[in-house]
Amino acid sequence: GTVKRMDTTTILESARALLAPWAERIEQPEPGRLDVYLPAGKIVEAVQAVVNDGGWHLSAITGMDVPETGEMMDGQIELLYHFCKRGAVVTLRAAVTYGMPMAPSICGVIPSAVLYEREAVEMFGVILEGTPMRERLLLPDDWPDYVYPLRKSFKGIE
Repeated sequence: GTVKRMDTTTILESARALLAPWAERIEQPEPGRLDVYLPAGKIVEAVQAVVNDGGWHLSAITGMDVPETGEMMDGQIELLYHFCKRGAVVTLRAAVTYGMPMAPSICGVIPSAVLYEREAVEMFGVILEGTPMRERLLLPDDWPDYVYPLRKSFKGIE
């Protein structure tokens, strides 16, 4: 028999349907990419669905600082979970506020995510509840608490 290879468009259509139950909105910023915006509290369920779908791998967890603006009184850190399957990239995007920068750890689903999670904790000051490793990963041991180098408010340390 012939093996039917799924093309990128088919993979993304399947991912859109798979992740719709958790999504607040879904956008396609460019061909081959899908951005799925969801509440931080739903990230573990969405990651579990992606893992169960098969063929996806977590390529990175990154963050983006979105400081307060006129419409948004409290700034946000947006956590971006990047998954790849062949030529397709799906990014799960979950925003947390500066005032309550908490999200659940995905290490129960993907144990190797611990390194990406530690980076988010150190660099952005996000609290990832249940992440198993607490020691510093990138910053020196004498780095001051509550100073996060990838936040836009970072001006250096004295």
